[in-house]
Amino acid sequence: MSFASSRILFPSPGRARFEQAPAPVISVPEDVLIETEFSIISAGTELACRAGIEGWAPLPFVPGYGSIGRIVELGSAVKNLSVGQRVFTFGKHSRHALTSVLTVPVPDGLDPAEAVFARMAAVAITSLRVSDAELGDTVAVIGLGLVGNFAAQLFALAGCEVIGIDPSPARREQARACGIPHTLASGSDLAARVAALTGGRMCNTVVDATGLSGVVIDTAPTLCAKQGEIVLLGSPRAAHTADITPFLGQLHFCRPTATVKGALEWRYPVKEDGEGFTKHSFERNVRQILHLLAQGKLKVGPLLTHRASPADCQAIYEGLTHQKDIYTGVVFDWSKA
Repeated sequence: MSFASSRILFPSPGRARFEQAPAPVISVPEDVLIETEFSIISAGTELACRAGIEGWAPLPFVPGYGSIGRIVELGSAVKNLSVGQRVFTFGKHSRHALTSVLTVPVPDGLDPAEAVFARMAAVAITSLRVSDAELGDTVAVIGLGLVGNFAAQLFALAGCEVIGIDPSPARREQARACGIPHTLASGSDLAARVAALTGGRMCNTVVDATGLSGVVIDTAPTLCAKQGEIVLLGSPRAAHTADITPFLGQLHFCRPTATVKGALEWRYPVKEDGEGFTKHSFERNVRQILHLLAQGKLKVGPLLTHRASPADCQAIYEGLTHQKDIYTGVVFDWSKA
């Protein structure tokens, strides 16, 4: 099967364009060809790629890594999937995606424009997986973009008392609309306000979802309880020069035995282990997230701000760059292409 397709391309720093392109063709028996319905923008990663500062994504580059669509064609070795079935995959911003890596069926009745948010929730869930947080523990999540919001929701679903922290009133309001009752603005007195909420006990777990090294060094330790943990969920990119002795001193003297943990999603294998030796995987995480979305336990509605045509990609990425409070959850609707 061979036909025309289309995609979004970052041709040079600061630019995005919609263009026609040939559709991918099944070449190995494990391939699955999917026609995309919705693809989601991961603002942090994609804006860094568009700026040309991600070494693994040299320009020109086709962005995107999460989409929902229906299967068009199957390789001869593919089992348990069928043509026409709606699935989640690691799709780029392209009308057609070819994968042999991961396809997860989407539950019947789940809006595909909401289901595609499973990609961002799958980033967030790693913070819960690596954490020692238990029922009744207090968790602070710093940064309430898509990833931080989903992290806050997931810790709340696990029975934790969650405090969401962000300088943006709009993002704090979104968090409250998603069921996070305690939200605080950033500020020099943040630790005092957290202490007031926790009765002075502070937070068993502090999750950084900003990727800003200054937040990790200057803020996270001041919110962490003794024998607590700091979880690095956001990916640090920008250079930050600082004296780290106060940070280390906080961990050593003021917060003894506090631990710092990395929560990159790729710490787990992509596919489920059929033998059961590995508990967590990207595939298992996505299945559970889609189940929570279908049950209405994980909230997407307040986060979905734009269903955009791929043809408007340049304006959309400009909005994500300069109007972060307005452009929060953006999906490309490929029926509008």
